[in-house]
Amino acid sequence: MLRTRLSDELKVAMKAKDSCRTSTLRLILAALKDRDIAARGKGNADGIEEDEILSMLQTMVKQRKESITMYEKGGREELAAREAEEIKVIQDFLPSQLSEEETAAAVGEIITETDAASLKDMGRTMAELRSRYAGRMDFSVASDIVKAQLSG
Repeated sequence: MLRTRLSDELKVAMKAKDSCRTSTLRLILAALKDRDIAARGKGNADGIEEDEILSMLQTMVKQRKESITMYEKGGREELAAREAEEIKVIQDFLPSQLSEEETAAAVGEIITETDAASLKDMGRTMAELRSRYAGRMDFSVASDIVKAQLSG
């Protein structure tokens, strides 16, 4: 289970005195704990599911990519490099990402299966993609592909 793997990796990083990996794993586990607490408030005693953890990790990667862009514009290369290192650590826990071609094929398959015909069906299509490809697909890319296929 991913939750256990994160905890185990934190222990290994601490023993190896890998400060970047340790701090990144602590950030991940803190975010996970916050989401677990929120889930318990909604009646889910076990915390969030595996696919939600993957989604959280994808969000963390996306945030860091945005930060890198901002740091580079501000001339803060050392901070951009730190964010890039954190991305590498987070990506260790994500399954391999689908390529743009694979994403387009998956979108076409979902559109066919759900009989989506117009942009009105975009929400339903994206929901199905999220449920099947959590953690494996860049949904901003998928969203653009869905728009293109449903409007054209």
